Amino acid sequence: MRVLITLILALLITACSKTYDPLTGKEVYTLLPTSEEVKIGKMYVPLAIEQNDGRYPDREVQEYVSKLGREIAKHTPRKLDYRFYVVNTGVVNAFALPGGFIFVNRGLILTLDKEDELAGVLAHELAHVNARHHARFLEKIYGMNILLSVASIFAYQSRYGDVLMQFGKIGAQLLSLKWSREHETEADRFGVKFAYEAGYDPRGLLDTFYIFKKLDKVKQPEWLLTHPLPDTRIKNVKKLISHLDINRPLKEDSQQFHRIKEKLQKTKQSFDLYYKAIEKLKKNKKIAALNLLNKALQLYPNNNAALSMKAFLLLDEEQFKEGTELAVKACKLDNMFFRPHFFAGYGYFKLKNYSESIRYLERARELIPDFPDVYYFLGRDYEELDRIPEAVKNYRKALQLTDGKRGWEKDAQRRLQRLTGY
Repeated sequence: MRVLITLILALLITACSKTYDPLTGKEVYTLLPTSEEVKIGKMYVPLAIEQNDGRYPDREVQEYVSKLGREIAKHTPRKLDYRFYVVNTGVVNAFALPGGFIFVNRGLILTLDKEDELAGVLAHELAHVNARHHARFLEKIYGMNILLSVASIFAYQSRYGDVLMQFGKIGAQLLSLKWSREHETEADRFGVKFAYEAGYDPRGLLDTFYIFKKLDKVKQPEWLLTHPLPDTRIKNVKKLISHLDINRPLKEDSQQFHRIKEKLQKTKQSFDLYYKAIEKLKKNKKIAALNLLNKALQLYPNNNAALSMKAFLLLDEEQFKEGTELAVKACKLDNMFFRPHFFAGYGYFKLKNYSESIRYLERARELIPDFPDVYYFLGRDYEELDRIPEAVKNYRKALQLTDGKRGWEKDAQRRLQRLTGY
């Protein structure tokens, strides 16, 4: 038994790589190299975009938040290719993925009053990444083999089929991580430091806490569900700030922040109508939902979430040409939004334009690789084009991933049997 334990320990040490904690400078061992951490984070970006109704379709808004985030990231020890995204959801939240991918919800910006508050939130999320909180979670929950295989799903090789089944499970956990008090304390400490070193008033994070506390009396902000805010956090941040020279020249509140917020405010009603349409659709009130979507698009024609949902309703009513056109428009507004790519692929399949259908469905597969319907319709497309090996591969993948409730399973099985002879 002692020999076995020694062997296992030797294997674990071999699997680990020696590095240095970027925040403390201490020597540590890690299962997940930075390169693989970045690959995994990058892979889940489209899933995060999908779950938050697409990226906000305005270049100035995206570039402003990206520029602000990069300014702060310059003062972080981990030199990653940080990416920042503003997503459409009105939920008051911000979050990060492993490897340096930071998301800011439209609803959060609408809730804040000053640029240094947004800087404080971004610095806090950057601190989670620099402390490797997400990577440490993955190392703790999943083995190295699974993590490296998940990172390799990009290659779309059949040997990763079993790991593909884990894709959604891992993503769901990453996108709903609830940080411990220890994690939050560490992120606050370094978040305040990063924001201050970038020239922003460190009291911005504190002001954000007070805003969230006030909102919590009405409806708890999503940020507080994943970032608990006991009074000790506020006391600790106050103490951190007391050791800083806040009388030194700090950046004044930015007029661009207020211009960006005004932009978001002008489109708020359009997105509110979109979410009302979603509620109607849940009750199967399709006509009422369509009317609300039409009003949303009159107010803001580039509302890519509303465009995608209207495309779905039109496709469902077999208005394939009109539905496909709307889906394509939404794709052009956001090439990382899974939903309209799938709808466009489905619409082109119904229009018997199989090559265009493949183009959009393959992009949908690249964005979110575990959605079974994509593979079924790819199989149909390839079969129509007499590309039998590709058809067989996609039918098999569709049947492997399905929950058995999609409606096309028997058809896929029949087609697979006919094409393979067994």
